[in-house]
Amino acid sequence: MVEAVIVSTARTPIGKAYRGGLNNTDGHRLAGHAIKHALKRSGLEGSDIEDVVMGCAMQEGTTGLNVARRALLSAGLPNTVGGTTIDRQCSSGLQSMAVLANAIRNDGVTAGISGGVESISLVQNDHRNTFHLLDKSLSGDAADVYMPMIDTAENVAKRYGISREAQDEYGARSQQRTAEGQDAGKFAEEIAPISTTMGVMDKETKEVSYKDVTVEKDEGVRPGTTVEAVSGLKPVREGGTITAGNASQLSDGASAQVVMSSKEAEKRGIEPLGIFRGFNVAGCAPDEMGIGPVFAVPRLLERHGLSVDDIDLWELNEAFAVQVLYCRDKLGIPNEKLNVNGGSIAVGHPYGMSGSRMIGHALIEGKRRNARYAVITMCVGGGMGAAGLIEIV
Repeated sequence: MVEAVIVSTARTPIGKAYRGGLNNTDGHRLAGHAIKHALKRSGLEGSDIEDVVMGCAMQEGTTGLNVARRALLSAGLPNTVGGTTIDRQCSSGLQSMAVLANAIRNDGVTAGISGGVESISLVQNDHRNTFHLLDKSLSGDAADVYMPMIDTAENVAKRYGISREAQDEYGARSQQRTAEGQDAGKFAEEIAPISTTMGVMDKETKEVSYKDVTVEKDEGVRPGTTVEAVSGLKPVREGGTITAGNASQLSDGASAQVVMSSKEAEKRGIEPLGIFRGFNVAGCAPDEMGIGPVFAVPRLLERHGLSVDDIDLWELNEAFAVQVLYCRDKLGIPNEKLNVNGGSIAVGHPYGMSGSRMIGHALIEGKRRNARYAVITMCVGGGMGAAGLIEIV
């Protein structure tokens, strides 16, 4: 049986949206940087790659016009390589690997690249195309798909009794874990530093100037964060519980993995990092989309004959602390196996990138821990959950 094996991973550092080092870097350059370095680390040539599949949640402007195809060309891959861009919102980077893995297992593809990219700085701003974005004639679930994710998170907190205090404790711990991991160099192996041009706005005149920078590490990590400090932050919604301290940061970044046929990897003497075993999704009410993993994970585990206890490492995207807390408790995930080096609350959440980033981190951290199975899971805008299974080798 042909298996889809992951042989390399690379990502940009994650930059703060609007104010960070990647705020002026085009989407195809972000994705191209990750593609270029993942390919270099794999030992393959560009001509060995058949297709590039990239996830992106906001496909317009700098990330429009099939950013995957533009990215692979900017990375120096030959024009014989195909490229496609897909959208399953926050799980787009995970979905991209599922698409490529199926092509390898079922369609004879020998090698490809999957990943994800998001440039929030250049898309989620006053240039965003909102023409006919909302259909005001809709009602019920159909209308709730437009609900801002912050409001869906508030719904989860209220309906399931998850306190502000619990969310703040989790948010502070995410920052602490990520800072500890960053200090220990636990992200260095996956990151490929990037030199680019950053826009800087003068606070008084509002004029923008540009300077050359090299971004080497994730910019959103706040060492020294305490529960007391997070608890003092103002909620985004009046009377709510969601704050900048217990929710993911707006960020820019890209990630990529080289995925191969197991037979081709064996023929070339390439040792894989892991095997992509499977991917499943499930729908849920759009107005509480944060609970999606509770439905996707059991489906994934059942189809692979596994239980929660069989999973050694869990990467559950930290879009909101309330979502992680609900899903952790409902699924019975042990704290010591969950987001062991922190997550999106600290490093940031470039929507289409995060699934791919978590795959790369799970592969590397799994090796350190001698883990066998890792699950990558997240809630998905519009009312879904997604979950992927990786076997680390």
